[in-house]
Amino acid sequence: MKKLLTIAIAMMAAAGAMAQSKVYFTKEITPESLVKVYKALGVEPTGRVAVKISTGEPGGHNYLKPTLIRNLVDEVKGTIVECNTAYGGRRSTSAEHRKAIHEHGFDSIARVDIMDEEGNMNIPVKDTTHIKYDIVGSHLANYDFMVNLAHFKGHAMGGFGGVLKNASIGVASADGKAYIHTAGKVQSPKELWQNLPAQDYFLESMAAAAQGVHDYMKGRVVYINVMNNMSVDCDCDSHPADPKMKDVGILASTDPVALDKACLDIVFNHKATPGDDNKPLIERINRQHGTYIVDYAERIGLGSKKYEIVELK
Repeated sequence: MKKLLTIAIAMMAAAGAMAQSKVYFTKEITPESLVKVYKALGVEPTGRVAVKISTGEPGGHNYLKPTLIRNLVDEVKGTIVECNTAYGGRRSTSAEHRKAIHEHGFDSIARVDIMDEEGNMNIPVKDTTHIKYDIVGSHLANYDFMVNLAHFKGHAMGGFGGVLKNASIGVASADGKAYIHTAGKVQSPKELWQNLPAQDYFLESMAAAAQGVHDYMKGRVVYINVMNNMSVDCDCDSHPADPKMKDVGILASTDPVALDKACLDIVFNHKATPGDDNKPLIERINRQHGTYIVDYAERIGLGSKKYEIVELK
């Protein structure tokens, strides 16, 4: 009996070790395919739905356009949500951010909520190595379900930006962004640049914050990365470099770690050809040790780097 129990436990452990998260993929980048890949997840939204995007810094042009996302926002009956930035620019105050939202056309397709417009709130994090809590916009409390809709691209500080960044830096208030960027040193955007930590501490703080948001939403989050206009620079850059790598498609999962890992693997395994060069993006990611965030996020239990691609026809 004991031998049979031991064998059963070993078999369950092996099955768990082999378990892979599903990542759905479509090569088409259209409003219809965005809805299609979302529906493939088989998750029904409940209650009040937040669609977390980046509204994009004015001057930039690579952000996800309202024409692309409108059908999905309508499908989930969602409110577009954002938070103010911590680095200055046109989105560092709610008044200027509202102007940017209008200029980019997001308020023409749905209600847009700047979640820290009326202040912050702290939510718990499991991993308190650097940050002791996550500081998010107080309006996060108004939502029951989240669609984390990210534009996958490079990033000057994180190496790349996908759903993990969109959940952490993206959902954080301006003060929370400073707190994550400084790995828990300060909570004021005015003190951010004088208190930058070791790079890995910043990435670990982002992973912890992303897990905090996932847990706060009680796992009622779906994650989508759109791999188009993949500049080495983020949508927070008002003068981003032109993309060198061609568009790939849209990927979605309920596991943010698997999703970002799948997108990274696509970039790193891409065969460069004239006019379709992945090397600049790889160099940006490697310069910032960007892939480490998925390693750490898996280590703290946010998700798995093991995944299965399910291509939608």
